[in-house]
Amino acid sequence: MYIYADNAATTALGEAAKQAMLPYFDGIYGNPSSLHSYGQRAKEALDKARRVVAEAIGAKKPAEILFTSGGSEADNQAIISAAALGKVQGKRHIISTKFEHHAVLHTLKKLEKQGFEIELLELPGNGILEPEAVRQAIRPDTALVTIMFANNEIGTIQPVQEIGAICRENGVLFHTDAVQAAGHLHINVEEQNIDFLSLSAHKFHGPKGTGVLYAKSGIALSRLIEGGGQERGRRAGTENIPVIIGLAAALKDAEEHLDENAAYVTRLRNYILDGLLEIPNTRLNGEREKRLPGNINVSFEGIEGESLLLLLDDKGIAASSGSACTSSSLLPSHVLLAIGVPQEVAHGSLRLSISEYTTQEEADYIIQSVKEVVEELRSISPVWDDLDKGVRGHVI
Repeated sequence: MYIYADNAATTALGEAAKQAMLPYFDGIYGNPSSLHSYGQRAKEALDKARRVVAEAIGAKKPAEILFTSGGSEADNQAIISAAALGKVQGKRHIISTKFEHHAVLHTLKKLEKQGFEIELLELPGNGILEPEAVRQAIRPDTALVTIMFANNEIGTIQPVQEIGAICRENGVLFHTDAVQAAGHLHINVEEQNIDFLSLSAHKFHGPKGTGVLYAKSGIALSRLIEGGGQERGRRAGTENIPVIIGLAAALKDAEEHLDENAAYVTRLRNYILDGLLEIPNTRLNGEREKRLPGNINVSFEGIEGESLLLLLDDKGIAASSGSACTSSSLLPSHVLLAIGVPQEVAHGSLRLSISEYTTQEEADYIIQSVKEVVEELRSISPVWDDLDKGVRGHVI
């Protein structure tokens, strides 16, 4: 049996996206900037995709939708644009959190070297930021607040609507990285007071290499890529029509089945989680209820996450010990450290991210396999031996 339980890293291409894309590989392959009929057919498809995405996230105008190469580019452009606008107004203070995706954190680090003051807020142990912390951090010179919609490792859902409202009250731009949330949680940029939003198609059964930056009307964007006048002059380069069509189709399909899929995946997630928590000295990382439907993140005391992943892979289970972009690193997850998980416990973490394709049979096999692997690893672990004999005290 082979089980894919790493959907937070990427998802399988869904049938809706696959079928929608096919005509644009060898039939409607024109450049949407061309005036001839081949180009205009491609432009019509591009315009339709923009409308579909705008409707899916509650944007007022299709023109507020900018197609990018993915979530990282969208994060970069939103933050750099807000910083540029703030600089003109004499505002160089930016607020974020310590457990953001590195696409955000590394961009902020770059801006810090350019003279911006970056304030990274602390997270409570449940991994959910209190909106009041944002209110207290905002200053007259605050240019931007950037806080993710849902965390990519522990799955906790942030109170974006409340945070956005605080930003609006104070005249501060608000960006949210919704890469993990799009297609899995209800999003309405108008109701949730969002100025910038990033998403990526391959997180909801769309193709890799395409994403979206939503930018509220009236906000000027800084160009990251110079060249032609594509995307209303905001991103140069010929649009990749097949993958954009796939993104729109996948997002529409995800929205149409969101409640049904979320209910099914949440039930299965809780079933797996309850089974894993039967393992002694195991902890759930992050709030249990206010988390993405398919996210499970647990730590097992006395073992190493890398060994855990390798043995699970031998059993046919694809999982992760942290975010996909840093899963090859031997350092403990910055997300887990940010919510106060001790370093030795963070090293023994496991992230399972299931989807609507996961079955009950697979859930049972996951529980059984993880229990077996944890027992095997602890049986050969000198650290666990010391814990078991009372040489050192348990942390969990």
